[in-house]
Amino acid sequence: MSSVASYPLPNNSVDLTGQTALVTGASSGLGLRFAKVLASCGAKVALAARRVERLEAVAAEIRASGGQAEPVAMDATDAGQLVAAVARAEQALGLVTILVNNAGIPDAQRAHKMPLELIDRVIDINIRAPYVLSCEVARRLIAAGKPGRIVNIASSAAYNYRGNGAALYSVSKAAVVRITEALAVEWAAYGINVNAIAPGAFASEMMDGMLSRMGDITAHFPRKRLGDPAQLDSTLLFLVSPASDAVTGTSVRVDDGQQGR
Repeated sequence: MSSVASYPLPNNSVDLTGQTALVTGASSGLGLRFAKVLASCGAKVALAARRVERLEAVAAEIRASGGQAEPVAMDATDAGQLVAAVARAEQALGLVTILVNNAGIPDAQRAHKMPLELIDRVIDINIRAPYVLSCEVARRLIAAGKPGRIVNIASSAAYNYRGNGAALYSVSKAAVVRITEALAVEWAAYGINVNAIAPGAFASEMMDGMLSRMGDITAHFPRKRLGDPAQLDSTLLFLVSPASDAVTGTSVRVDDGQQGR
């Protein structure tokens, strides 16, 4: 049995040297921020998204700061590309030990007005993609006998839906929370921790589109503001660092009190 004395005081290092991270939706918004943060702590980062030219720009920025990054073209609606993305990331940077399932899309429509094509797209990107990617990363970690960290990006909408549109988005993010809980149990024995972050309304490219349709939504928030992506750094780093070694199957809500309880 490990003793307390075997841990540093405090047990709070965010040194990710030797780790390889795969971040989806890394071409903009929260994913871009997550990729830069992980790289700044020493991780080699595979940047996955459809917009390769944007990934190239992000990779160049990370390299200019002394980090390692590799663009990986990936369409989250194509299951074959999901599996291939993990393989390409491993080939370029080594075994993926950190996966951040960030890619997602809103639906922004009433449930009964959604075309089947949009329903399929939301389910494919928000539910199937993180599940498939998690399984592929875990399969490779288990085969290598290595531990790992998976962080799924859920949403405060998983816990609160007020009937103002985007019902399927709420359902899909609730599924992400349950995926997190179930896979954490599945892989605990292998040293693979699976957790989630459930952000509220944070400034991002996706949020810009919502604000253009809905106007200023912050008037209804207790603090009258959107979250800044930098306010998620500490939660992300906690969930991928040694400090959270005993934390798995948890969803951390970071919503600035926007949704109430």
